[in-house]
Amino acid sequence: MSHPSAWQTHRQYAATASRWTSTRWTKEADRRRTLRAERRPLVRDARKALATAKALDPNGITTAVHTAERSLAAAKRAVPDPLWLFASKGAIVAAVGAYIGLPLVPDRVWMWSAVAVTVAAVGAIVWAVAYRPAAPDIEPTPEEKALMGRLQPEHWREHAEQRGLSGTLTARPELTESGIVCAVRLDGTWTTGKLRAASDHVRALLGARTSLRLEVKAGQKGGWATMTIRTRSAADGDDLLWTPERRSLGVDTVTGEQVNVPLGERLLIAGRSGAGKSVASRPLLYDASEGDTNALAIIDLKMVEGRLWDHRARVASAPVDVITLVDELVEEMTYRLEILPKGQDTWTPTAAHPRITVVVDEGAEVVTAADKVEFVEFDEKGKPHVTKRSALPGLESLARMGRAACVDLWWMTQKPTINDGIPKQISPQISTSICLAVRTPTEARVVLGEDAQAKGWNADELPAPGVALIRDGKRKPDPVRVRYMDKDVVIGLPPQPIWSRTAAASGSTPAAPLTLVKDVAAPAEPVPATAAAPAAGSVDDRVLTALQGGPIRQADIVTAAGLPKGTVSKSVKRLVQSGLLDRQQDGTLALSGGGAATAVAS
Repeated sequence: MSHPSAWQTHRQYAATASRWTSTRWTKEADRRRTLRAERRPLVRDARKALATAKALDPNGITTAVHTAERSLAAAKRAVPDPLWLFASKGAIVAAVGAYIGLPLVPDRVWMWSAVAVTVAAVGAIVWAVAYRPAAPDIEPTPEEKALMGRLQPEHWREHAEQRGLSGTLTARPELTESGIVCAVRLDGTWTTGKLRAASDHVRALLGARTSLRLEVKAGQKGGWATMTIRTRSAADGDDLLWTPERRSLGVDTVTGEQVNVPLGERLLIAGRSGAGKSVASRPLLYDASEGDTNALAIIDLKMVEGRLWDHRARVASAPVDVITLVDELVEEMTYRLEILPKGQDTWTPTAAHPRITVVVDEGAEVVTAADKVEFVEFDEKGKPHVTKRSALPGLESLARMGRAACVDLWWMTQKPTINDGIPKQISPQISTSICLAVRTPTEARVVLGEDAQAKGWNADELPAPGVALIRDGKRKPDPVRVRYMDKDVVIGLPPQPIWSRTAAASGSTPAAPLTLVKDVAAPAEPVPATAAAPAAGSVDDRVLTALQGGPIRQADIVTAAGLPKGTVSKSVKRLVQSGLLDRQQDGTLALSGGGAATAVAS
């Protein structure tokens, strides 16, 4: 290498080292300046507290003066020196140490020290070039530059009193992938809730547009709050179109992490009309209907969303179908809980008895339409009578007891108020809440909890559609951008087996549906049907086994089969309708086909 080239290379390395040193010096100086601005008021407060303590106790009889002195000393230690003063102290200490100690160091130590320093320098350069990940370079937009300028402590202190924010002071703001984050010191009577309520004054001071989302949360220590201005999202640039390879519910807008909601939870999915509730639920419905050990049942009286899933789910779109489905689900849950082995607290899903996810789409409509519906039913003697049935008691039982039996209830509503959109017996059983944009803070508290707003769960401030808050006891109140699953994608999914209680439990054809009063012209005799033998160990098999010894009364079947009275009554009715039992003129039941038992008295 020629002399000019070597000199040019030397100058380039020197310029690079100078820029690096200057950048590091500037960052450290800014950090210390920020800490001094934050902590020097604490020193002033500590001095005032010490003066007050001395005035109240001039002789130092109590410990108040000593406590105040210790607090003042701690506050002073927490305030760092300016960088120029720190560097000067360091240089003086190093010079004194070198003057005293360097003449005493042996030559061998000098040699090995030089070798160690050289190796460390080379290693640091290799690591910085080859292994150190490049720090993300976040370039602020003009709007963010303006906001960060107004968030500086100097600007805030000058204008806070004019905007009714006297007693608050900001720290140095920081630009992150999810927006601008700034700590705010609260003096006097200020609290996090009071600062949140004064968000309009904060917007006015900052000159922020109304649509810009502003979040205020409690800080990491008392007397401080954390203010976040959502000028950007960590989900920006992520492809949010749902595919089988991208099966998550959505992307966290703060951390950029993929968000999933596991099966087995009792969900509440709420959001006002147009917030994207149906679209947000589709990735979850896919997971609930995928696989041999998962089954999906949808109650949809609007007859819109359920129709998309009728090739993968049992869909009930009429009140009579809803009540029939709920009866089957309650019977399946009861059966599983009755035969659950001792010491086992949760049912193990199988292909014959899978995990069943029951989705109630627009719960307010179900509460209204599927309540007190009149039906014609036949008693044990074949006489018709009118009964009023409701789906709500069965759904409440599923919410309370279904988790152990792997029958999970998901409740969806666009009117999240107790008794109108969410029954009061179901709301306390919810373990996970997914809340999209709602209209009022009251609705947000119903969905996310009474402490929602105090802890930053402000669903009434969410943009619509497609942004949700998910509260499961683990997540922070970070908005989630949900994935978009198109209707054509749902229709194109491969079909799955449709769950049915009768087919799953006994292998027979489904039981005859309930008959509405308006559809009945005259009582009709049950039409026998050729049915397969019930599965061994099922409720129907146990009822038939109890009849093998000869005619007995239905009350005796309860004792012989060891089953609840209601379960036996439903089983007898099902067996008569499927043709496995015959009802005699005197009201008795007999095994069809001339079996050993001729009649069973009811």
